[in-house]
Amino acid sequence: MPTFVVLLSWTEKGIKDYKDAPSRADAFNEQLGNLATLREVYWTVGPYDAVGLLESADEESAAAALLALGAQGNVRSTTMRAFTTDEFKALIEKTG
Repeated sequence: MPTFVVLLSWTEKGIKDYKDAPSRADAFNEQLGNLATLREVYWTVGPYDAVGLLESADEESAAAALLALGAQGNVRSTTMRAFTTDEFKALIEKTG
């Protein structure tokens, strides 16, 4: 199942209620249904306020999940597809 690293930055709305962020993450994971699973969330200090690991059956489902997250207005996201070592080895094999 594809994994995505999601870098999250709070919006003005999100930072006002920062104390609710852990419960918002839990609620979001429940709302995802079959679209995706939020495996982990790490609250960070630096250019991003949180980093999430999202698993989804495909890129389209991940995009739909992240659109739903953004529509809530608490965060903006930057997303990267992540590959396990085995997945990366398979990509290397495709290069010939």
